[in-house]
Amino acid sequence: PLQAIMGSAELLQSGLVREEDKLEFIGRIRSESSRLVALIEDIIHLSQLDEHVELPTEDIDLFERAKEEVRILTPVADEKNISISLHGDAAVVEAVPQLVHEIIYNLCDNAIKYNVKGGSVDITVGSDKSKGWILVEDTGIGIAREHLNRIFERFYRVDKSHSKETGGTGLGLSIVKHAIETMNGEIKIESTEGKGTSIQVFLPR
Repeated sequence: PLQAIMGSAELLQSGLVREEDKLEFIGRIRSESSRLVALIEDIIHLSQLDEHVELPTEDIDLFERAKEEVRILTPVADEKNISISLHGDAAVVEAVPQLVHEIIYNLCDNAIKYNVKGGSVDITVGSDKSKGWILVEDTGIGIAREHLNRIFERFYRVDKSHSKETGGTGLGLSIVKHAIETMNGEIKIESTEGKGTSIQVFLPR
C-alpha cells in the first residue's frame, strides 16, 4: 500500500496528473490507506494474541453470534450474487466475545471473497456435551492440497493476484487459528480445488 500511496502522491505533487484524473489518484490514495490501516490493525492484534494474555470469557451462543455476522455480511454477498444461509440450533460456549466474532466473521468473509458468482455459503451451528461447533461451507475456488497445511501461516497467499483483488491482508486465517488456540479449540479444513471449502471450528463448552 505504501508504494501506491507514495507513487500517487508524488505524481499529484509534480503536476503531471491531468485535472480530470486527480480524483482517481486521490481515490487510490484513500483506498490504499484503508488497506494499510487494516494491515496494521491485524498485525497489532496478532502480536496481542502472541502474548497469550488471559482474556475475560462469558457464555456465548454461537448461533446468535453467527446470525449477527450473516446480517453484516449479507449485503457483501448480495453484491457478488452469492447466497448465504444459516442453519442449526443454539450452542452456548464459554469464550472471548471479540475472538468469537473474529473467527466467524473471517471465515464467512473468506467464503464470500473466494467464491464464484452465483455461489453459496452455508453456515451450520451445533453442539454436544463437551463442545460447540460452527461449520462454514462454500462453493468457491477451493484450495489445492499442497496449500492446505500452509494457509494459516501469516501472509501466505494461495493466489496472490486474487488476494490483491479481494483486498485482504493475508492475516485473517492466522488470526482465526490463534484465536481458536487461545480458547483451547480446534479447527478442521477440507477443500477441493475448483469445488469449494469446508471449515469447522470446535470450542469447548
